[in-house]
Parts: sequence; structure tokens; C-alpha cells
Amino acid sequence: MSINQRSFFSSWSGGKDSCLAYYRAIKEGGLPHCLFTIMENSNRSKSHYLPVDLLKKQASSIGIPLVSRSASWEDYEAVFISVLQEFKSQGIEAGVFGDIDLEGHKEWVEKVCAKTNFKAYEPLWKSSRKDLLREFIDDGFQAIIVAVKDGILEKDILGRTLDWELIKTFEACGIDLSGEKGEYHTVVIDGPIFSSIIKIELKDQVYQEGYWFQEISVL
Repeated sequence: MSINQRSFFSSWSGGKDSCLAYYRAIKEGGLPHCLFTIMENSNRSKSHYLPVDLLKKQASSIGIPLVSRSASWEDYEAVFISVLQEFKSQGIEAGVFGDIDLEGHKEWVEKVCAKTNFKAYEPLWKSSRKDLLREFIDDGFQAIIVAVKDGILEKDILGRTLDWELIKTFEACGIDLSGEKGEYHTVVIDGPIFSSIIKIELKDQVYQEGYWFQEISVL
């Protein structure tokens, strides 16, 4: 589908893939309405464990609103659909998502969008991992590693900038370079869609449900 001149919401994790998907959508003529994030609770995002203050800073720097809702995994889909129904009533036409090639994710996105008569737009779909990373880095985005899967990557990379040196480490480990299977997660703090850099301070590293997370506070 074409996103040109369509009003859209961006499914937003705060990380590199959702950010690059948003970036591609606006370059292709899409009309951004808001970022949408599902939270673990009112304070932390569900997938990347990011504080809501950081997500709000990202949205403010981008210049559009952040819409967030809390959900458990059990009611995640119901909450997601209810928000899409709200978006539909506001005249939004499409949803932008940052999946690369996980068929199960794409099928779920298409299912929930079909239930609410939305167009699902996946601008990264089937792209080369290295091409995506090259576009992200060369176009001036900056991302920090905020989560690693225990037993797959060492927690000492938490807090490091995503750059080619680190990508070579991923290659040596034999993981998916984009972390598509959850090997690692990032937070984007600067780039061409941001009016100013997000200043952060690294705090403790905590372990939860098979992942090491880097706690972050916004300065």
C-alpha cells in the first residue's frame, strides 16, 4: 500500500526499527498523527522497559503526541484494538509498524488492523539487515543498547552506542544483526526526525524474565 497523504499512527517502541519505519513513512509522504506505545504499567514500556518520561521526550522532540495505554499480555490485543477504534474516530487511516520479517508479527498486525478497518504499513518488511542499519547510522540516528537476551549477548554491551564496531560483535556472535528475534533492544536518542538530542543518564542494570535491561533516567 502507499502511505502518501495518509494520516497514520506509528506503533512505537522507542527503538531503532519503529523509528526507522516512522522515518521512511514520512519520507514517503505519510502524515504522522501520533506515536502509540503499550506500557507494562503507567511507568515502563512493555517491550523495551523504557520510562514513560523518555518516550514523552522522544515524542516532544519529534513534534507529535504520544498515546500510551497499559496492558498485560493477556489483554494486549483487546487494548490495542480499542485504541485503534479511537484513532479511527479521529480520521486516522493507517498504522506504521517496524517489523522486518517475522511472519507471526505481520499476521497479528494485519489481523488487528483488519478488525478496525486500518491499512497496515510495514516499510521495513523484507529489507536487508545491513541496509537498514546502514541507513539508520548514515542518516544520523543515534541509538543506545537498553536490553539484551540473557545467554545470547553479554550484558556489558548495555549502554553502548549502536555503531559498526558493535555490529561486528553481533556478526561474531552469529545473531540477527537487527535483533529481530529479540536478541537486543535499543532506544533512539537523536536523529533527523528529532529537534534536539534526548539527554539521558545510565542507571542500574536489572534482570527480568530472561533479559538484562539498562535503566535510564532523562536529564
